Amino acid sequence: MKKRYQDLERRIQILLADPAYEEHPLREALADLWQHTNDQLDRLERISYLSDAFQSMARQRERGLVDRYDRELRRLAKIVRISDGYQELMRGMNASLKESSSRDPLTNLLNRRALMERLKDLADPSVEGADGFVVAMLDVDHFKRINDRYGHEAGDRALIVLAEIMRTSVRDTDDVARWGGEEFLVLLPGVKLSEGEAIIDRMLDAVRRKTLEMDGEELTLTVSVGMARYQHGENISTVLSRADRALYLAKQAGRDRVALETEN
Repeated sequence: MKKRYQDLERRIQILLADPAYEEHPLREALADLWQHTNDQLDRLERISYLSDAFQSMARQRERGLVDRYDRELRRLAKIVRISDGYQELMRGMNASLKESSSRDPLTNLLNRRALMERLKDLADPSVEGADGFVVAMLDVDHFKRINDRYGHEAGDRALIVLAEIMRTSVRDTDDVARWGGEEFLVLLPGVKLSEGEAIIDRMLDAVRRKTLEMDGEELTLTVSVGMARYQHGENISTVLSRADRALYLAKQAGRDRVALETEN
């Protein structure tokens, strides 16, 4: 295309320069036409240049937008990772706080508040398959004598040892809690009163066999236990009161024993 244009330009220039055609009536028209053609070609070159420049700018801008978009994506991905890590940390902290708020700080058993929640769950009439439960209320015999003779630190150590014995003496489905002071509560789901008594008897036997050394002396702990079975529809405080009355009977009978409230 360029060669053809160059050949045409050369031919026209020869014609316009030839003196033989100087007076030719079409010479001026040919000159004007050739000048117009060159003007149009110059204009097309400028348009083409501007178009190329615009397309180059558009491509650069597009690459810039893509780079910026990629940077924003990387920044957002980093924020998401940080947010996920923070959320996981918060879930862990909340779980730890919930766990610590439900545990007795000395014995690491369930505390009174957590056990009350468990009692409500077991007594919920809407729970399918619920088969009742037995409450065992335990009290360390003559615990005040331990504190008075050996000090409160020794008393705390005795409670920690007792808590571990209780925890390892029950089933995985049972709950053991520190009810307050030297008093504990055990929940035995899905058992009759006689079946629960067998579990608690094994616990008491393990307590009797454990010897503690206090200031060079050997000390054996004993506990008294009162037991009652939850009756469908009754208030939770009622079954706790019945277990507490049975505990009183165990103490009246000489301690270091289990007393049962009569099962209906």
